[in-house]
Amino acid sequence: MNKIGIFYGTEQGMTEMMAQVMYRVLGDDVASEPINVNRASVAQLLSYKALILGMPSYGVGEIPGRTTGSEEGNWEEFLFRLDEADLSGKRIALFGLGNQQKYYDRFAGSLIHLYHYVAGYGAEVVGAWSTDGYHFTYSNSVVDGKFVGLVLDHHNQPELTKSRILDWLDQIKPALLEKLDC
Repeated sequence: MNKIGIFYGTEQGMTEMMAQVMYRVLGDDVASEPINVNRASVAQLLSYKALILGMPSYGVGEIPGRTTGSEEGNWEEFLFRLDEADLSGKRIALFGLGNQQKYYDRFAGSLIHLYHYVAGYGAEVVGAWSTDGYHFTYSNSVVDGKFVGLVLDHHNQPELTKSRILDWLDQIKPALLEKLDC
């Protein structure tokens, strides 16, 4: 595909809503309609050179899926099907949701698993995001002082969600578009 692929897992619809916002901002000429991983095929994801992947945080920093109580399939089930896929040559940006007040000691902890998975299978991960403006004591999704991707806390900081999305997309868009020109 010669567009940016957007794939997300969702539990209550918030991650889907954020993926839709990103799609609208990027536009149909640049990005494909977001796809829920519980309806996606491995071939669909692998057909993109540039991707945005989103996930909610769940449990104690676990990958959302049926073993963590998800009613529908989520990233856990999709990653199992993607097992040992070659993601080299892919450029991927990640975003995750979290609640820094309720889970201040493990804020947005699930995102690191997706990061390790895609990087471990050869993808180039772009879009690290500053921890400035967040209020938490610990997140395993912080590497070298930054989140491994955009982290949104729409529950506690809804007034910052749109500006964070716009700023992050401005940051990652050139790197993702560059991959499409390869």
